[in-house]
Amino acid sequence: MKRKWFTICLVLVMATVLGACGGNSSSSSSGETSVLDSGAGEDATELSYWTFVELHGQHFEKMLGKWNTEYPDRQIKLNVTVMPYDDMHNKLSIAVQTGVGAPDISDIELGKFPDFLKGEPQLEPLNDVIDPYRDTIVQSRIDLYSKDGQNYGIPTHVGASVAFYNTEILEAAGVDYKSIVTWEDFKQAGMQVYEQTGKYMGTADTSATWQITQLLAQQGADLTDDSGNPIVNSEEAVKALTMLKDLQDNNVIATIAGGQPDTEEAYGEFNSGNYATAFMPLWQMSRYTNYMSDLSGKIAIAPIPVLEEGMPRSVGGGGTGTVVTKTAKDIQLAKDFLAFAKLSEDANIEIWNTLGFDPVNMDVWNMNDVTHNPDNQFVKYFANNPFEVLNEIKDEIMLIKSTSSSPTINNVLCTVTLNEIFEDGKDVKQALDEAQAQIEQELK
Repeated sequence: MKRKWFTICLVLVMATVLGACGGNSSSSSSGETSVLDSGAGEDATELSYWTFVELHGQHFEKMLGKWNTEYPDRQIKLNVTVMPYDDMHNKLSIAVQTGVGAPDISDIELGKFPDFLKGEPQLEPLNDVIDPYRDTIVQSRIDLYSKDGQNYGIPTHVGASVAFYNTEILEAAGVDYKSIVTWEDFKQAGMQVYEQTGKYMGTADTSATWQITQLLAQQGADLTDDSGNPIVNSEEAVKALTMLKDLQDNNVIATIAGGQPDTEEAYGEFNSGNYATAFMPLWQMSRYTNYMSDLSGKIAIAPIPVLEEGMPRSVGGGGTGTVVTKTAKDIQLAKDFLAFAKLSEDANIEIWNTLGFDPVNMDVWNMNDVTHNPDNQFVKYFANNPFEVLNEIKDEIMLIKSTSSSPTINNVLCTVTLNEIFEDGKDVKQALDEAQAQIEQELK
């Protein structure tokens, strides 16, 4: 059954998006390679896979074992190389341009993906192996990694943005998070929380664009136009940041160490109970379980507030597309395995269990034995079940497009503009007009 999804799209925060997919590898600049055979026989085909996220390699290892069992006549040995983010993307870019040294399969982070689609992509179209899954997967997550009707990457997760509420803080202030529907509700609740507890309801992000893109998506807007050109000073962007600045002026939100919720410094602030809310993609769950253990049982997940009731309440955030290069040793084998490892029902169950990501295959969302497994670490940690929220907002998850302008937009907003607004008190319209001019100049 085809589902109605995503009509608009999200500029990815480079460093944060990297975090979305598991964080920086600690491997050396030359990378660390491990050979996975998972029971493969002597006649197995040896394929190579590059990634910047160690956990992705662990997922592929699990799926390799399943593949070799299910397809004994097409067995694979996989050479997995984990490299630091920039090093991997730089080496991959050179390799595909020269046609020498490229891996058979590789991850490419969303913010980098437009660079690999310029001109004639040196990646294999994946339409034929994606087609069998189109009725069950989130199509716009496939569209992110596409050009001229050809699909070049396969996603790992949806990254639906949600609100993470600290119920202990809210209850101490007499606030029920379930009553928060609009940003005005959030403001009134936040003023009450600050008055009763001295704690902030949420963060004013200065080093990430999660918040502004969430608010743009609600308004059917974007940071780029239909041609991919920057429009950061749009009426909708001014409205979004003016609203956030008003929240800051009323002690509802405040800047946070690290500049946004997905940083090591911010984890400590949340763990200490200094902030009650984070608005982040669902993959932030793993940050809570890994770095904020003191909050176990206290964090509830809910839809993000909206400017006006009826607006969409979520947006997809973060992403990694996995590709097959044109120089792959066995292109069809690599493509078939990639789809099996990332789009199949079994793969998406493993993605939830191993990585804690919201699976791109929505059939999994309704498998109660998987989504409500009492032994699952995420089910045990959170005060309510993540999939109950996902199913509530599944037709409202928007997407903001990543274009060749996105890295420049992100850099200016996250190093200059947001700091000027939230740290220096600069007028929102003036700050965004100056950002637009700077971005246009840098893109010439």
